[in-house]
Formats: sequence, structure tokens, C-alpha cells
Amino acid sequence: MKWLLVAVLTAFTIFSALTQSHLLHGSPVNSLCADLIHPANYSCTEHTIQTKDGYILALQRVASLGPRLQSGPPVLLQHGLFMAGDVWFLNSPKESLGFILADHGFDVWVGNVRGTRYSYGHVTLFETDKEFWDWSWEDLAMYDLAEMIQYLYSISNSKIFLVGHSQGTIMSFAALTQPHVAEMVEAAALLSPISYLDHVTAPLVERMVFMHLDQMVVALGLHQINFRSDMLVKLVDSLCEGHMDCTDFLTSITGFSLFL
Repeated sequence: MKWLLVAVLTAFTIFSALTQSHLLHGSPVNSLCADLIHPANYSCTEHTIQTKDGYILALQRVASLGPRLQSGPPVLLQHGLFMAGDVWFLNSPKESLGFILADHGFDVWVGNVRGTRYSYGHVTLFETDKEFWDWSWEDLAMYDLAEMIQYLYSISNSKIFLVGHSQGTIMSFAALTQPHVAEMVEAAALLSPISYLDHVTAPLVERMVFMHLDQMVVALGLHQINFRSDMLVKLVDSLCEGHMDCTDFLTSITGFSLFL
């Protein structure tokens, strides 16, 4: 197991060294509107904001082209860990929350936090820089989410309905501790809420701690793991074909839930 992890990390280091940044200071490379929204025959516009610490974030505004007029309040959809704004649109229009809300007349906005495929930009840093990745979920709450809410409020001039999933919920809890942010939010719907991070008992995580994996990562100069890179997809496919049980990979990281 130890040498497998070393091989994976080494492969990522080589891949990073061979791949130079083409996402210069927020240059648009991926577009959620072009990828998923327009092909489904919905209206979509791209917006960008700059956080106080220099990250350039992408927001998408989605509306239905059907007969129902956009008369509902603004709603911000905030994705979870290892995800981006596209997660709200991966199923059919009748089964995707983003499309459903748009069909019911809501002013749908989609948030993408720093470091995701739609929000890679920074005013001075490249994603290959170590400093680009020097942040935690608290920064996602106090900067990214708080400033997305402020941006929506400035455009709509009305209070925001907030929908968060997983990491998006703990971001919401933290962001709403700021009175000026809470005043701009009408209500929040939190899916799979997380209110604390403590006492993780998953064997895989305990094994990584025992191996001092964080020190290995730093020593290899690895700053990010791109879960959507072609190399990682091929690597995971090869591991899951008879070598590992990948039926519930996330549970191996978080541990089993007693409430499911």
C-alpha cells in the first residue's frame, strides 16, 4: 500500500512538471454554460468576480427558455468537495436541481470555488504555484462564498436563497457567522450538512496519517491532485479492475455513516 501511494504521488509530480499552465490569471478555458447548459437549451451567462485575496471565480446565471417567466428570487447553488458547479446539471433537466429551479422561474446562480475546473484564475499566481493552493475551507467560506453572495445581492437587490451540498454546507455555516452576509440571505437549504470536522476513523485516512503522507506530498512538490486529469482517470480505472474495491471510494475516506 505504501509503495502504491508513493507511485501515485510520483506520477502526479512528473505530470505536473511536464504540464505548463495555460490558465493564466483567470483566462477562460472551461465554460459551464458551453459544456452543459446551452446544449440542454437553457439560457446561461458567465460572470466572474475577484476575491479579496486575488482569486478569480466563475459564476453562471441560468434561466429557462420555456414559457414560464423568471419571476422567482435569486438562488445560489454551492457544490461540495471534489466537485464544481456542473454537479447541479449532470442528470436530465427533469432530474437536475439547477434545471428544475430554472423551470420554476427562479433566478439560478451557480457558484464555483477556487481551484475547481471553472475557477482556476488568480491575479498574480498560476495553479502550478505552491501559494495558489495555500488555503482551507475557511477561506472558501469567508472569501469565496461570502463574496459570491455579495455579488448576487448587488445585482438582484434582493435576499438570496442558498443551497449547499456537503462542503458547501460547512462553508455556508461559516459564511453566515458574518452578520453582513447573513443579512443578505433569506434562507438556506443544506444537503448532507457538515458542521464539524473531527475524529475521522476511516482506515484509509488513518493509514495516510501513519505514513506521514502530508510530508511525502510536500517532499514531492505536489500541490494539487486533479481528479479529472486523464492520467488519474486511467490510474483509478486500472486500480479498480480487480485490485481495489472502488464501489464506495468516498466511504473509505470519510468512514461509514451510522445514519444511512
